[in-house]
Amino acid sequence: MGETGREEYKIQSFDTETQKLLKTALKDPSNVDLEKVANIIVDQSLKDCVFSKEAGRICYTIIQAESKQAGQSVFRRSLLNRLQQEYKDREELRARSLQAWICYVTFICNIFDYLRVNNMPMMALVNPVYDCLFRLAQPDSLRKEEEGHPEQAAQHRVQAGLEYLQRRRLHNLPGQPGPGLRHPQRKEVLPCAQMELPLLQRTQRVEVDCLVLQLHRIGEQLEKMNSPRMDELFSLLRDGFLLQEGLSSLSQLLLLEIIEFRAADWKMTDAAQKYYYSEVTD
Repeated sequence: MGETGREEYKIQSFDTETQKLLKTALKDPSNVDLEKVANIIVDQSLKDCVFSKEAGRICYTIIQAESKQAGQSVFRRSLLNRLQQEYKDREELRARSLQAWICYVTFICNIFDYLRVNNMPMMALVNPVYDCLFRLAQPDSLRKEEEGHPEQAAQHRVQAGLEYLQRRRLHNLPGQPGPGLRHPQRKEVLPCAQMELPLLQRTQRVEVDCLVLQLHRIGEQLEKMNSPRMDELFSLLRDGFLLQEGLSSLSQLLLLEIIEFRAADWKMTDAAQKYYYSEVTD
């Protein structure tokens, strides 16, 4: 879980009046309308993915302040009610705005990361978070968002890697000893990923990228809460990597990385860091 002791919060995107309201909520929550505050935070989180990363820490601080000051949980109840409302309408949200959908997933995963009951993640959030991650792992989410980007050559170059992973019996990876995955065509795949990276950075954040980022952040604690669902999720990801047509080479690289990350007990080795990130960004 991220650090919560800092006093500065990224609320500069709000107008002056709203900034004052949020600052009061953080320090003296009994003097503000906490349901209004919860709606402001959720509304902004759906529009601004940068803020949605910060919002979990803000919510955690308000909840702690309210509990100490009044022994109540008005803000937490209002926040969870709004999250539940957006969760029920998640398909409509995704159809309306991919960016808002990505922001929502980022937000609910951050709330799961920060909020605790008896020093444990909130059980009420476990299945909704899983459902969101499963949606990100569906075939139409894993495929690249852009049309017309040159992919055929990249697909041919990774074919040997697909065959290699099939020989490794990828579905047994979580309990499989031995060295981590290494793509045999790394010298071919990484340049393709390098070419795609600028294009992806100029567009909305793709769903596979969001999926991998959230699994890095909360995958380990989510698995502790419900390991069978994590097994099912990674079975879907492995099928997506091995069988899904139309995946960009960067998406394939991200899926390989998160599969290996979990196989290594949710740890990133120095070698994996260099392989998956250093060479792509250099």
